[in-house]
Amino acid sequence: MTEKAAFLNVAASLTGRRWLGPGLVEDRACDAMEQATGLPAALCRTLVRRGVAADRGAADAFLAPTLRDLLPDPRSLRDMETAAARFLAAVKARQRIAVFADYDVDGGASAALLIVWLRDMGLHATLYIPDRIDEGYGPNDAAMAALARDHDLIVCVDCGTLSHGPIAAARGTDVIVLDHHLGAETLPPALAVVNPNRQDEDGTLGHLCAAGVVFLLLVEANRRLKAEGVAGPDLIGMLDLVALATVADVAPLIGVNRAFVRQGLTVMARRDRPGLRALADVAGMDQAPTAYHLGFLLGPRVNAGGRIGAADLGARLLSTADPHEATALADRLDLLNTERREVEARVRDAALAQAESRGLDGPLVWAAGAGWHPGVVGIVAARLKEATNRPAIVIGLDGGIGKGSGRSVSGIDLGAVIQRVAAEGLLLKGGGHRMAAGLTVAEDALPAAMDRIGALLDRQGAGALGPSDLTIDALLMPGAATVELIDRIAAAGPFGAGAPAPRFAFPDCQILFAKAVGTGHLKVTFGDGLGARIDAIAFGAMDGPLGAALTGHGGARFHLAGRLEVNTWQGRQSPQLRLEDAAPA
Repeated sequence: MTEKAAFLNVAASLTGRRWLGPGLVEDRACDAMEQATGLPAALCRTLVRRGVAADRGAADAFLAPTLRDLLPDPRSLRDMETAAARFLAAVKARQRIAVFADYDVDGGASAALLIVWLRDMGLHATLYIPDRIDEGYGPNDAAMAALARDHDLIVCVDCGTLSHGPIAAARGTDVIVLDHHLGAETLPPALAVVNPNRQDEDGTLGHLCAAGVVFLLLVEANRRLKAEGVAGPDLIGMLDLVALATVADVAPLIGVNRAFVRQGLTVMARRDRPGLRALADVAGMDQAPTAYHLGFLLGPRVNAGGRIGAADLGARLLSTADPHEATALADRLDLLNTERREVEARVRDAALAQAESRGLDGPLVWAAGAGWHPGVVGIVAARLKEATNRPAIVIGLDGGIGKGSGRSVSGIDLGAVIQRVAAEGLLLKGGGHRMAAGLTVAEDALPAAMDRIGALLDRQGAGALGPSDLTIDALLMPGAATVELIDRIAAAGPFGAGAPAPRFAFPDCQILFAKAVGTGHLKVTFGDGLGARIDAIAFGAMDGPLGAALTGHGGARFHLAGRLEVNTWQGRQSPQLRLEDAAPA
């Protein structure tokens, strides 16, 4: 089989990647889409990549995703009817309900959805979020037994699918699990386990995060109330929480997730929720929210409480109706996020040095260290994964026990491997999903466990991965990159996991300005030599080959590649390239 030709003849860019452009079949599909719809070529490229048919009706439906068209029937999930019936029975009987949630954004948003819904129905729910360090992830025997003594129903969100012992410990109390993590062959002894990633599900809704599953439960609850002539709480107004969780948990933006995020951003722009309004203000957001803001400004701040502060801060912020409490919580989370970045930087440097000494060419990149904060190991694993294009695991050691997190790359199922190695006994516990997983391991078993994980990942092809190819959607000239075009392309979003924004190559460009800015970032202005010019920003580029090559360009011309965005400054909007790579022209 002949290797595909490098786009613009870039076989090895400044970052060592081969550029791959659209093929002949895609070019023809794009032409057909243009003729059928009259949409801009750059937008047609994006639609073709998403598998949209070359038909005006199909294009219009994709560009305006609605819950009405995309929302699945909640009852298609196993145990949903049992869960909804028991949940509503508790509401009608005014029973005591506890919400046990994970400490990340998805868990916090899931808990907030239930708390807000129940509050609108006149009920107060008890929130319980375990401490990351003292209790670890998910339900534990002591917490569940204590909650069972004082509550009639416990709802576990974003956790619980693998918690056989702790759920059994909740004697005398019904437990409902609303989760999305990979299930085992047997389910815990809960009244209902609603999880699209149970082994007996078909995977159709496997892209949902936990907040999406919780939202479907509330849809079913409202449907049942309506059938009885009772108006349930407003669910559309809760989509801001579902959108935040979907993006922050890196759920693929496909199917109903697109509608969740699109409509959730519209709801968030109204600034009705005190917690999100306060968080946006402390984060300095001065424009309508986008998926980028959810993933990189709001999400990390909500997560900061669970990582290095009080575990329940994020859920409390998202569920509070008190603007004064919201402001205080947002300020605290912002300070914790600054502290988290400092802790992360120290662990990242040590982990990268250790991984490099071990070698970065195996099927698994891993590092472990005493005193590494459990709250940042997942972020550091993501950094190692991005730097090496390999699955990565980072572990903090304390008292002979290691608690770690792993992140994977496209096409490699890390969660299944972690779950298998846990079942084999080399890990004390472990689980997750394809792209992310958590684990606990005895320190003396660490080398053997990592070797076994690496061997299983190698069977999936992780050991053969090189620097990832850079996929280019289309060529574009600087003069064509307008705010209007970017807005048209944005209609095919939201962009993120599973639905990346289109990447454009700007060929044979002149570097007009290049300077290091901030902490290792690169600011560039480039043009085509005919008067058109565009600004670009490359985050972290001064730590790699891009920064040195472009600041010291010496008049050389370059092909530049990246994703377009609108830069807003002092009320003015202008196109900007989020620069990802470059190659000598």
